[in-house]
Amino acid sequence: MIELQFDPNRKASVVISALFKAFAQLSDPRLRRVLRIGILSALACWAALAVIASVAVKHTHFFDQSWADAGTGLALGLVAVVVPVLFFSALATFVMSFFLEDIAAVVESRHYPGLAPSRRVPWRETLVASTRFLVVMVAVTLLAAPVYLALLFFGLGLILNYLVNGYLLGREYYELVASRRLTPDQVRAQLHLHFTRLWLCGAVINFLFQIPLLNLAAPVLATAFMVHVEQSLPPAPPPERVPV
Repeated sequence: MIELQFDPNRKASVVISALFKAFAQLSDPRLRRVLRIGILSALACWAALAVIASVAVKHTHFFDQSWADAGTGLALGLVAVVVPVLFFSALATFVMSFFLEDIAAVVESRHYPGLAPSRRVPWRETLVASTRFLVVMVAVTLLAAPVYLALLFFGLGLILNYLVNGYLLGREYYELVASRRLTPDQVRAQLHLHFTRLWLCGAVINFLFQIPLLNLAAPVLATAFMVHVEQSLPPAPPPERVPV
């Protein structure tokens, strides 16, 4: 059953507390290492794409007229350099998602030392989850931009942004964190039971991704934040058995 009794004061205080804890631990050298790896990897991928696109444009002729060909090549070169910037945070998130276990373990060792060892997520499962997360981030970026611009004149763009991204980001980050300790059925039950709270957490994560520069640290902050949220959620009751 979805949380129908929404207690804004209680839920907001839990979310704010979890967010403060995540920010406070960002100075941890172990988390900063993951952050550096993600950003540097994303920069390397962006530079590689820019170089490949530049070489391809240089060796491709579009028009017979030299001025038109040069202008088109310059425009496409700029697009090749600028467009990947829009997906930089998504690419950094993809890289950092492979270090989810490390991020969560660092947070748990400091704040929840009494927890039992988590399930070691197989690399194939991590790859599938990370790829799905990248697809979601890219899809949100691609699909949302024209819709938000169209609705901006009606004042609905911002609302739609947080409704859609809040749901997607809350769900994806919770699944990434919770799958370390819960079965798939338990994860689905928690998502259903705590829908409103996890949507609120997703809206907070969406806000982090909207702030320039801070959005580079958003994947690490969001993971640490969701670890605290996951620990604060009461477990879903076991499914009722139907008498035979």
